[in-house]
Amino acid sequence: MVDSVNPFDSVNPFDSVNPFFVRSTLPYQLPPFADIREEHYRPAFERGMDEQRAEIDAITAEQGAATFENTMLPLERSGQTLARVAEVFFNQSSSDSSDFTNALEAELAPQLAAHEDAIRLDPALYARIRDLHENRDSLGQGDESVYLVERYFTEFTLAGAGLSDNDKSTLREYNKQLSTLTTRFEKNLLADTNDLAVLVDDVRLLDGLSDGEVSAAAEAATERGQEGKHLLPLVLPTSHPYLASLTDRTMRERLLAASRARGIRGGEHDNRELVLQITRLRAKRAKLLGFASHAAAVTADQTAKTPDAVAAMLGRLAPAAARNARAEQAELQARIDEENSGTEASTDGEGFELQAWDWAFYSEHVRKAKYDVDTAAMRPYFELERVLHDGVFHAATALYGITFTERSDLVAWHPEARVFEVSDEDGAPVGLYIGDFYTRDSKRGGAWMNALVSQSDLLGTPTVVCNNLNFPKPAAGQPTLLSFDEVNTLFHEFGHALHGLFALVTYPKFAGTNVYRDFVEFPSQVNEMWMLWPEVLGNYARHHETDEPMPQELVDRIHESAAFNEGFSTSEYLAAALLDQAWHRIGTDDEVTDVAAFEASALAAAGLDNPVVPTRYASTYFAHTFSGGYDAGYYSYIWSEVLDADAVEWFTQNGGLTRENGDRFRKRLLGVGGSKDPLDAYRDFRGRDAVIQPLLDRRGLN
Repeated sequence: MVDSVNPFDSVNPFDSVNPFFVRSTLPYQLPPFADIREEHYRPAFERGMDEQRAEIDAITAEQGAATFENTMLPLERSGQTLARVAEVFFNQSSSDSSDFTNALEAELAPQLAAHEDAIRLDPALYARIRDLHENRDSLGQGDESVYLVERYFTEFTLAGAGLSDNDKSTLREYNKQLSTLTTRFEKNLLADTNDLAVLVDDVRLLDGLSDGEVSAAAEAATERGQEGKHLLPLVLPTSHPYLASLTDRTMRERLLAASRARGIRGGEHDNRELVLQITRLRAKRAKLLGFASHAAAVTADQTAKTPDAVAAMLGRLAPAAARNARAEQAELQARIDEENSGTEASTDGEGFELQAWDWAFYSEHVRKAKYDVDTAAMRPYFELERVLHDGVFHAATALYGITFTERSDLVAWHPEARVFEVSDEDGAPVGLYIGDFYTRDSKRGGAWMNALVSQSDLLGTPTVVCNNLNFPKPAAGQPTLLSFDEVNTLFHEFGHALHGLFALVTYPKFAGTNVYRDFVEFPSQVNEMWMLWPEVLGNYARHHETDEPMPQELVDRIHESAAFNEGFSTSEYLAAALLDQAWHRIGTDDEVTDVAAFEASALAAAGLDNPVVPTRYASTYFAHTFSGGYDAGYYSYIWSEVLDADAVEWFTQNGGLTRENGDRFRKRLLGVGGSKDPLDAYRDFRGRDAVIQPLLDRRGLN
């Protein structure tokens, strides 16, 4: 094994009061959350950046020719203090933010951008990496080491390492400004999302919600100091899950209106000017780097390679999705006309026209009428603990042989975050998994996975990964009953966690989910398949009061209705993906001054401007693209789904939930992390390239 000693682990004993200055002595090097205080963060960031800069200076001070040992190894070992504090802090600022974390993140954003630029734009370091790249065939290293050189050279080149000094200075300024602007976008969105949560005085307006959902709304109001009222927190996407259940049409309209108002109300949390500034700066940066657009710069280092390839795929899917959505719309309108003649009428006494806030509600009516599937009636069968232990964990045990033991002795960043030790079938340690499942005002919207400690043989580090979700928390003593979509989300995010847990690599750069962005969603999407797999569903989908299994006839009808409403689902997703591409295909000569007008034009050009099917994310609350690292990359979900649908077909044809299949997927795909080209890893698993037909079949787009 390569020497993994870090000279900065030998520190002055008086510095040990700051837990980030040394490696944690807890199991799996779990960060010592009980010891971490606000005052530890800034000194740790400062020291971490100083250390890494000194480590880079030591590399470039080498007088001899560049070798793998004197350049790549110390580069990969650099920045360990910075990594320790950054992983903890940015998880904290996303999952349990405060005035302190918000202020410090705003302060740090330009500093960290400048620090990264100081490394990637260092001419001496780039020259050494370039020399190694030119002679990589004679390095005498293994495939992972050669690929490491290739990745560094590509990333440094695309980041601007070959620019002139003047252009580098301009690039640094662009990156500094963008880091500040995207941080502001995220904080504005969180604040406006909290502010726009819908407060309800009359519980009768919540008719249609389950007892557990009403209880969660009461608990949310109480936490805001509104005892006796009910609060409906917003979710990240445009459409709120409660729109499918609320019987009061005005209440549905109010909830959707609140969701769509985020970032466009004026005042300090308005994101419109930030959208314009961010896209303008990204276009300027792309031109400086030699690309026609930011989308071209991003896709150059993804599996897609060009924006035209992305446009070709999305353009192939959009017309069929829009056509299917129109057919679904007509069916829903017919249902409204049938159900509401004279009962829930407009002022002229006749039936009303379907609106965006009606879609989910009436699609559930149609789903129930056509397939006898009532998704609201599924909630009693989806109790969180059963879903987690007897569903998500059970599927992982059946596939991979791993087991999970809750470690109540280990403390995470919040009392609600739970720590589980993951072990292989033979008892060998795999890592720690942390689940933080409930929503709160201090947590950003959506669901995500990230690593707190990333496995690396070089550094001698194990694996600690976490999932953050946003399930409404019921009142004390009440069960947490999940929706169908929430169960799917948990399986999805746990797929990311498995990718992080299983990757076994030498170099930290390749740890876990450090793969191309338009590939990273693939393993998580594959994991969704086990949600409805018979052996898995039958093990966890049991009524929380009676323990009766979900009726088989209901399960059969779920499968029969799998393609139901796919026109809507695909259209709202594609609208967001194409909007993301439109914003990032603008050039420096394109003048955009009106966010709403640009958005409307982009959706109309794609044929996805149906007002009854709003985009999943409008620009001012599109966190993925304006603060979440998916800029010009939101297409990744459907791009990865081509691989996902193709892989699901393979699993189905080869026996499904078996250890043999799981071991193959783990070894050949999940286990390699980012240490090889991901499409090569897919070919190794599948035996060929993926084909698109299974995706078209799944989404009814033939």
